[in-house]
Amino acid sequence: MVIGCAKLKIQKQAEKNFTDEGDQLFKMGIKVLQQSKSQKQKEEAYLLFAKAADMGNLKAMEKMADALLFGNFGVQNITAAIQLYESLAKEGSCKAQNALGFLSSYGIGMEYDQAKALIYYTFGSAGGNMMSQMILGYRYLSGINVLQNCEVALSYYKKVADYIADTFEKSEGVPVEKVRLTERPENLSSNSEILDWDIYQYYKFLAERGDVQIQKALHYFLKAAKAGSANAMAFIGKMYLEGNAAVPQNNTTAFKYFSMAASKGNAIGLHGLGLLYFRGKGVPLNYAEALKYFQKAAEKGWPDAQFQLGFMYYSGSGIWKDYKLAFKYFYLASQSGQPLAIYYLAKMYATGTGVVRSCRTAVELYKGVCELGHWAEKFLTAYFAYKDGDIDSSLVQYALLAEMGYEVAQSNSAFILESKKANILEKEKMYPMALLLWNRAAIQGNAFARVKIGDYHYYGYGTKKDYQTAATHYSIAANKYHNAQAMFNLAYMYEHGLGITKDIHLARRLYDMAAQTSPDAHIPVLFAIMKLETTHLLRDILFFNFTTRWNWLKLDNTIGAHWDLFVIGLIVPGLILLLRNHHG
Repeated sequence: MVIGCAKLKIQKQAEKNFTDEGDQLFKMGIKVLQQSKSQKQKEEAYLLFAKAADMGNLKAMEKMADALLFGNFGVQNITAAIQLYESLAKEGSCKAQNALGFLSSYGIGMEYDQAKALIYYTFGSAGGNMMSQMILGYRYLSGINVLQNCEVALSYYKKVADYIADTFEKSEGVPVEKVRLTERPENLSSNSEILDWDIYQYYKFLAERGDVQIQKALHYFLKAAKAGSANAMAFIGKMYLEGNAAVPQNNTTAFKYFSMAASKGNAIGLHGLGLLYFRGKGVPLNYAEALKYFQKAAEKGWPDAQFQLGFMYYSGSGIWKDYKLAFKYFYLASQSGQPLAIYYLAKMYATGTGVVRSCRTAVELYKGVCELGHWAEKFLTAYFAYKDGDIDSSLVQYALLAEMGYEVAQSNSAFILESKKANILEKEKMYPMALLLWNRAAIQGNAFARVKIGDYHYYGYGTKKDYQTAATHYSIAANKYHNAQAMFNLAYMYEHGLGITKDIHLARRLYDMAAQTSPDAHIPVLFAIMKLETTHLLRDILFFNFTTRWNWLKLDNTIGAHWDLFVIGLIVPGLILLLRNHHG
């Protein structure tokens, strides 16, 4: 009996050592990944994760499953990923439950099953998985395979937004650019958002990934500050206020640099001084001084200062609570996309504090905050995968973000699906799935997606041909979003009486509106109007000279059903000759 006990102790100790070694390898892998600057180093990190996963480390297994699903280090193997996720789900991994829900929802490597997806998401959400909570929030907001319920959507989105707001209160986040594939820029920098990031935020972005480039930023700012740059002075102040790998946290030095910037009327410097007085860092806590500096910076349009003013009135920090003023400043800051201002506005609408309660507005605002979460970084990895020709990896990443309610990801996923370049879905499923995603993007206000739905019904892609429905969608895009393509398509349908009553005058008007709305529409509109006018001129002449029926029959029999296009082919060269002679 004693020997048995000793054996059990040795066995348990061996298991503990095995588990500890797995933990060590996982932590090493994370460290290598954070400091990695090349693909080779990333691969080294994943080799450590693979070893830790073999030792039964659940977090390492999750990392490996994600890598296999998204193709993180060159190899995408969805079947192997699913096997890993299924064994992880049995262990209670909410990350795995979320992944299985996502794969079931699209029918990627698994049977397409919305009921099963909903169960997985519910378990994932109950276990605290924020992606599952966002997905359920979006489903209840939009009524996707559940009954639409704003209050339930609110409760899911609020959970995630509370976490995001907490991380933003601790440190500033950096917005991730969401490139639209439909606009196909040659590279990321051609889209102005990344160019708009100030250098400080860019280096902070790198530093958060363990990059030593932050030291270069400090050197750059010190040089610029010596040359008299107020922005550089303010940024150095921010660096010392927050502390990082290059500079230790130092309130006195932060105060010095903020003061230098503020003396030049710099909004960031004024806001920095306000923060120091508000928090009592390096100076005695003084709400009156904080208020004074925040007001000066807010007047210069600095959104963070507008938010701080709003917060002082909201919380009654050193002043009387005033929800009307709090709302005013939160709203001002929110117009520049200040995340915490959006969060507090959502809070006010959700509770009816200082405003009339509106569940819908609160949900939309909370959704905006949730979409700033770290998962948005998948937009960058998905875009680079697409540019590198790794279409399947790109699609899986965009599709997950689309499931979470990101409109840009819904459009991008639909765009990839309709190109039929992906291999992870059967070809016959691609158009119906693309139509579903264009539809979700259109509901969220994407005019291009609305035109796409019209096209799918017009041509019968992924659905039955239906001119009436096509015309309805083109009308929405034309009237609500003033989309030139929709106006042109609708004009053509009115001209030919497709799904709507034929109306030549309205067709003419819509062609003209399309040309006025977009310079790109000028040439197509010119030809469309020439065709329309010529067709009707010929019809008028024929009707005047002969019986209508005889003429139609004759033209149809002689030239064919599309005689009008044939006539245009003759007229256009004639017009060109006339114009040449006129200019000659």
